[in-house]
Amino acid sequence: MRLTLEELRQMPDLTIGLLEIISLEGQQYMARMVINNKYHLLSDAKGKTQLFRSSWEIQDTLAAFNVVSTEVVHPSAYHEMIGMQPADLEPMRIRVQGRDS
Repeated sequence: MRLTLEELRQMPDLTIGLLEIISLEGQQYMARMVINNKYHLLSDAKGKTQLFRSSWEIQDTLAAFNVVSTEVVHPSAYHEMIGMQPADLEPMRIRVQGRDS
């Protein structure tokens, strides 16, 4: 599901359980949020995924919201790059901040 920043602002008592800052080849980042146990992509007013130039830009954009935990997620492309068979590899996750840290 997609949500815009304006839609987030209109949600009363909003808590983002997990903010995933997903790295797209280290060049751009997108925000995926877990709200009420459902995943949502932060999108622009036209319904396209909102892209950011840094993880800090996403954190600044969502700073006014109650975010429980934040992780930077780096999907692995190593198997593709060295010609190995596809494998289910978990992405690297780096915890940035959280209320309980």
